[in-house]
Amino acid sequence: MSDVSRPTPAQARTAAVIPAAGRGVRLGPGAPKALRALGGTPMLIHAVRAMAASRAVSLVVVVAPPEDAAEVKSMLDAHALPERTDFLVVPGGASRQESVRLGLDALPPGYDIVLVHDAARPLVPVDTVDAVIETVREGAPAVVPALPLADTVKEVEPAATPGEAEPVVATPVRARLRAVQTPQGFDRATLVRAHEAVADDVTDDASMVERLGLTVVTVPGHEEAFKVTRPLDLVLAEAVLARRRLNDGF
Repeated sequence: MSDVSRPTPAQARTAAVIPAAGRGVRLGPGAPKALRALGGTPMLIHAVRAMAASRAVSLVVVVAPPEDAAEVKSMLDAHALPERTDFLVVPGGASRQESVRLGLDALPPGYDIVLVHDAARPLVPVDTVDAVIETVREGAPAVVPALPLADTVKEVEPAATPGEAEPVVATPVRARLRAVQTPQGFDRATLVRAHEAVADDVTDDASMVERLGLTVVTVPGHEEAFKVTRPLDLVLAEAVLARRRLNDGF
């Protein structure tokens, strides 16, 4: 007899986890990166709105710096956000990986698709979010938005001292390389299993699923989904936001 309690792929509910507990030291001194202003609004609010812009996302879990969790909750309450989307703030951990796990632990039952999105990617378009969700619904255990590289990439032997010359070891074939963005989308059970099985520190959640021996697939990313890491990125993000407001009334 079939399990009628399990939702069909088209009915699967989606939650987004936004780890926002990092300090973002490369942006310079000041507030945590996710709380920096972009166009007069905290970057985190832009990221939350980007997830909530998808009608498929019904819950957003923000994993905040423990000392700033109350401030983040007040910030979310103070900004206009879609009424159809629920929000939850939980304290984060010492690493991004731990923060994502804490966000996963906070998810209530009934959410079968989970997005993990960088708070530092505040301008990802809703079409990218929807493409990730749809591909998980179609059966992929893990999905990442990705872009072809414009630059040739060299593998090097890292220098012992920063700034010293580094010998080139290899030149990977650029056509086979992609720059990965977020949100990354997952079947919830798969992501939970990956966090239980992989203890090493990793740079993204899809890498953990790869360690399970499962296939991760890509969908087209977007040039405006770049990560705001350095001061120049913030300048570019301000320019993109200004253009959106001019053209679309964003």
